[in-house]
Amino acid sequence: MKLLAAGASLLALSLSTQAFAQDAAQAEDKSPNIEEIVVTAQFRAQNLQDTPLAITAVSGELLAQRGQTNVSEIAAQSPNVTLKPQGQELGPGIIAFIRGVGQTDPNFALEPGVGMYIDDVYLPTLTGSLLDLTDLDRVEVLRGPQGTLAGRNSLGGSIKLYSKKPEGSNTGSVEVTYGRYNRLDARGLFDVKLSNNLFMRVAGVTKNVDGYVKRLDYNLTHPGTNVPTLAKGSNPVLGTLGGQSYAAGKVSLRWQPTETIDINLTGDYTRERNEPGANVLLFANTSATFDGPNAAGTGGRPFLAGTDGVGIPLNCAFVPNGANSCDTISGYDRRFISYATYADLAQADSQMPYKQTFLDPHSDLDNYGAALTIDVDLSDALKFKSITSWRNYEADWSYDSDGSPIANNLLNQNQRNRQWSQELRLSGKVLDDALDFTVGGFYFDARGTFTGRINLNYAGIDFRHGPDPTPAKNKALFANATWHITDAANLTGGIRQSWDEKDYVYVRKNPDGTDIEGPCNFFLGAATAGPTGIGNQPNCLLFGLDGLTAKFRDNRIDWRIAADYRFSPEFLFYAQVSTGYRAGGVNPRPFYASQATAFKPETITAYEAGFKSDLFGRKLRLNVSAFFNDYKNIILSSVNCLDLATAGPGGTSQATPCLRPSNVGSAHVKGFEVETLIRPIDNFTIDGSLSYLDFKYQSVDTASTGVTKDDVTPYTPKWKAAFGVQYDFQDVLKGTVTVRFDGAYQSKIYTEAANIDSLSVSSTVAAGTGGFSNAGGGGSITTLRLSNRIDGYFLANARVGWQSEDKDWGLTFEVQNLTNKYYFTTLLQEAFGAGTASGAPGRPRTWSVTARRSF
Repeated sequence: MKLLAAGASLLALSLSTQAFAQDAAQAEDKSPNIEEIVVTAQFRAQNLQDTPLAITAVSGELLAQRGQTNVSEIAAQSPNVTLKPQGQELGPGIIAFIRGVGQTDPNFALEPGVGMYIDDVYLPTLTGSLLDLTDLDRVEVLRGPQGTLAGRNSLGGSIKLYSKKPEGSNTGSVEVTYGRYNRLDARGLFDVKLSNNLFMRVAGVTKNVDGYVKRLDYNLTHPGTNVPTLAKGSNPVLGTLGGQSYAAGKVSLRWQPTETIDINLTGDYTRERNEPGANVLLFANTSATFDGPNAAGTGGRPFLAGTDGVGIPLNCAFVPNGANSCDTISGYDRRFISYATYADLAQADSQMPYKQTFLDPHSDLDNYGAALTIDVDLSDALKFKSITSWRNYEADWSYDSDGSPIANNLLNQNQRNRQWSQELRLSGKVLDDALDFTVGGFYFDARGTFTGRINLNYAGIDFRHGPDPTPAKNKALFANATWHITDAANLTGGIRQSWDEKDYVYVRKNPDGTDIEGPCNFFLGAATAGPTGIGNQPNCLLFGLDGLTAKFRDNRIDWRIAADYRFSPEFLFYAQVSTGYRAGGVNPRPFYASQATAFKPETITAYEAGFKSDLFGRKLRLNVSAFFNDYKNIILSSVNCLDLATAGPGGTSQATPCLRPSNVGSAHVKGFEVETLIRPIDNFTIDGSLSYLDFKYQSVDTASTGVTKDDVTPYTPKWKAAFGVQYDFQDVLKGTVTVRFDGAYQSKIYTEAANIDSLSVSSTVAAGTGGFSNAGGGGSITTLRLSNRIDGYFLANARVGWQSEDKDWGLTFEVQNLTNKYYFTTLLQEAFGAGTASGAPGRPRTWSVTARRSF
């Protein structure tokens, strides 16, 4: 009711200003008005202000003014949208949430809750979706279910990037950037006319920057320690984290054989050879020992033996900064330090014969594809569109999340995907143009595999996961129609029938490719220290998983009904109800056969109302929306399978390790969003946004997932706000000087399904107590604090640029994170299993200088 009251007040305020706005619009005014942005969210080109949807549309020009170069950065100004680069553990990809709906896991077994598109081509996983913004015409961020509006069914919303099409203008540009951490970017493009009806556009970009988290050798930075060294020589810096080496290119051909046919063929390739993502250790509490060699469990084998032969525990000594740190290092910025070695120096024995292990620190991606789009005007009232696409990627990355020389969790993972899709649309007008309609079909076929060396010393297993094949298909038929009841009133309806199918095959082997033997001798009565003690077969806990198969089949009808009414040329009101659906599946990462569980599809019914207005002679744009979502069978990943605490033979625990998608519960989600753009005088622009989201679980499966009714979905801030201020100084050195300031705030978020604000943990906690599978690591801090909360923060960027009068030369100086705020983009909480928690710190204050030449 409060939201409705707030919406009514805003509506009344806007209506009361209409008369003044109309008078102002009729008056002669030489001041520049707000630019028009054309979007295609409803299959036809429409002014953003005429589209009855909650859309944030950002032009390529505004992206350049803000200095935004990848898709995660546009979320700062988008209400109720969170886009974050994946943490080190999940490789080169993105985390995406809109209005509390999204996904953090890039595995093929899960569909993203937010659809990512490039030129209407759907990307099926979070891997490879951290897209560069080179040579874009616009970005459209659509909030709410998008199932009936083309592409794949996306129940949270969609992020759509649209490239500039070749025009045959025989123009181009070159841009070079240099900045802190040896940042060196280069971008170039040209648009050429090959013949009277054939045009080509070529764009390329390279981005290179050093990492900002230093990997230090613990031995050389802590004289007198018994931790062995891996340094080569006297330099304590083993490397850095967060560095990037990126190159991408795109070639577009446009052929217009007649005035009614437009054919666009594009091909692109992206190559990334990055360092692992920035990661620092925030919590460490494990004895770092394998089960002992005897039935009593004594004489535990250490993960890492010191130079004196004594095992080294993982505790506060290796946490460089924060409340859980007792590190003694000096001479470095403790906030950006890691002691990760990407090496497992455990000594081999009969139960773990595959030691020692050394990984190359990296995060690589090869992503390429082609798309053919054909637009045909069959008549003045009938248009046909075909979108054919083929894409392929391979991602390969390593991570050492414990941030120490003690390898309790060391992985190398590889994900490959091959996909092709076909979408057909027929759009037209009938009944004397009173009815706009679109009917179409979508077909998607993907073949993905996941492979990894999964070395989990904390669980006593070290195995090869995969290659697990995950073939998947999606088929859909959809229809959408808008009835123009009057010149001011429209009624829109849409429907979509989807069919989903997905298979999963579990392949589990020893690291050398041999079969895993079992059951564990411990379960057969052997006198061993548990199933991972000496006397058991290597990795016998995984016995029975290899060769298992799972299938998912489902179909769903989704629909949308919307109405809009234009009270005046300045004011549009709309309301809609829509549904959305995300396919279910099966857990892709069971560590025991008991964890190979299925999860059901999640669904949403969304109610939304809002208005769009251009007031005071189109000097003020104010767009407002309010929504209520009935969100059911929410799919989130659990890091502790609580329901399996006594599921093993003899009542042993199979609760950890765990990374299992589960239906955690159902919720009611409500909120509002405000976006504004103001141009009060010549050369002065203000843009801003504000959003609020209230997430309330109505039912939860606490017994299995640990989620309670007080929790919220990950990466879902209650409040977000952003603003930008820009002023153009004319006639400066025969050009224009532009000064711009951008600020963005988000309130606190949690990074796991089960929220933890602050949990007290004893540094000597006993194994199996309080959900912790391993004993504590001791250390001088007796009570540690565990959390998966990222506190709210404000970030600011500033830019000063000059552009020549004919716009052929440009020079820009930029500072990002102006206040040098220390914050985290993601957190990885593995404390209950691995005994650690880590986080990805954002970049500190950086500067850059960019020179641009257009021709």
